[in-house]
Amino acid sequence: MKRFICTLIIGLVASATAHAEWKIAGERLRTNWAEQVTPESVLPEYPRPQLVRGEWQNLNGLWNYAITAADAAQPTSFEGEILVPFALESALSGVQKSLTERDALWYERTFSVPSKWLSQRVMLNFGAVDWQADVYVNDILVGSHTGGYTPFSFDITSALKKGAEQRLTVRVWDPTDKEQHPIGKQCFNPTGIWYTPVSGIWQTVWLEPVAKQNHIVAVTPTSDIRNGRLVIDTHCDKPQGLVSIEVKDGDTLVGSAKAVCGTPAIVHIPNAKLWSPDMPHLYTLKVSLTEGGKSVDCVESYAAMREFSTKRDEGGHLRLCLNGKPVFMYGPLDQGWWPDGLYTAPTDEALLSDVTFTKAIGFNTIRKHVKVEPARWYYHCDREGVIVWQDMPSMFFVRGRGLWGRNYMGAGTDSPVSERAKENFRKEWREVMDALRFFPSIGVWVPFNEAWGQFDTEQIAAWTKQYDPSRLVNAASGGNLRECGDIIDLHNYPAPAMPVHHAGFSVVLGEYGGIGYPMEEHLWWNKRNWGYIKFSSIAEVTDEYVKYAHELKPLIRQGLSAAIYTQTTDVEGEVNGILTYDRKVVKMDKERVRAVNQEIINCLK
Repeated sequence: MKRFICTLIIGLVASATAHAEWKIAGERLRTNWAEQVTPESVLPEYPRPQLVRGEWQNLNGLWNYAITAADAAQPTSFEGEILVPFALESALSGVQKSLTERDALWYERTFSVPSKWLSQRVMLNFGAVDWQADVYVNDILVGSHTGGYTPFSFDITSALKKGAEQRLTVRVWDPTDKEQHPIGKQCFNPTGIWYTPVSGIWQTVWLEPVAKQNHIVAVTPTSDIRNGRLVIDTHCDKPQGLVSIEVKDGDTLVGSAKAVCGTPAIVHIPNAKLWSPDMPHLYTLKVSLTEGGKSVDCVESYAAMREFSTKRDEGGHLRLCLNGKPVFMYGPLDQGWWPDGLYTAPTDEALLSDVTFTKAIGFNTIRKHVKVEPARWYYHCDREGVIVWQDMPSMFFVRGRGLWGRNYMGAGTDSPVSERAKENFRKEWREVMDALRFFPSIGVWVPFNEAWGQFDTEQIAAWTKQYDPSRLVNAASGGNLRECGDIIDLHNYPAPAMPVHHAGFSVVLGEYGGIGYPMEEHLWWNKRNWGYIKFSSIAEVTDEYVKYAHELKPLIRQGLSAAIYTQTTDVEGEVNGILTYDRKVVKMDKERVRAVNQEIINCLK
């Protein structure tokens, strides 16, 4: 995968004076990686590994910011500087202020366009902005976007001034839990399992040049292991031109194909190497676009040969399968929060570390819980070999209503969701799937968690399956108001338990455990720290974890196909992580945990 390392054209950075003024805000918990962050080096890695071009300009760094009334005009002066792409409320932003539904957050910076780009179109790309973003270049509105978890791009060519410094302004409005849209666990009053809000730009912002006449927008491979082929959809800005695809295993060409842009290209791969946690093999793709025999665009990408499915075993249990073989999917609930960056990991090394730690202690799966990560996180999962269950971030949660314990297997009713909220959810869920369906490590889509904002479950599950039939659908993890999708999922704390067996579904334990251990010097606050049960030593926590793991074995024989342990790390007031929130201490005996985890996974091998 070294070919993904491209020539970086680093954008304008703050001056040495500005750097001297910037510092991490507050005195709360931090990771070791936080000290590596400077305005001159903020997440410098190319942010879109699934579609790589050689030239780009990183706009991460110090921007001006201001907070105004939501209905106020663009400010003429700014309050200070904010370190992009860290959210306003985070320590690494250098600001650590709150934003309410009555406010607007404004960003501003300047940039220059390399002269050799002037004969091309210039695209402005955002990894994610929470929640509504209006983007201006030289005071011209180039586009708007709603939704806090997905990338978006604007062609800013017509707004650029020749031979001049360009001005970029972004207005953000983020009502968090005061409106009905997907927010995950953000809450204006964080406590227990609810966390600090995340407002504004929280993923990388960058520029790149593309050809004027046409360019590649997305490459989506789908593997067909039964027929030994990759089906590759290439979407272009305009539905014209010829796409040529080369598939390589290392330096060896193993297949190629051509297709008109917008139609699938089929690449046959003889004796294909299958992707799995044991052997996460990736093929390299080179995708070229030509028009009239002239090269227009060329990107690098990658793909894997793998298949997620279900199959009935000899005991009549419908098992989750990878590449046609039963696999017990076992891993942690992973919230993806950071004490210094909130939604944003301080560095790419930090982002990778949670993945490699999970694999190192013997898990093969991660449930990404009501959050969407930057593209590089999924790239790391693809390379390291970790199966991903991808949740949709939940909508608002009505306390006291919609709890999973009352809403299992048709016993409850839908959440009280407005038509506007349903529209927001459907739009954002489709955008999440569009953004992530490329990544081969994702094996399960999870539209709803428990009954948090759950509505029209059968329709959402059926649409999800129809939109991406290559993956399994867990319609409502721990909150099955209806029988639909591929999976029946129970949440049970603290000890594991078996869902009601159903012949038409695979049964899984979507959450269990939650063994708490509040470690002094590694706590987020001095308020009540929360866990389903609590212990006071690594030995006690490990003993309880191993005990629960052994209790899974008879359940697996009874048909259990997966289990998700809560959780990878502590998060704010939750102290039930395997790691402390600052990732500095492992709160269990790693060797004992790895050994028992491998025993569990091997139950179905």
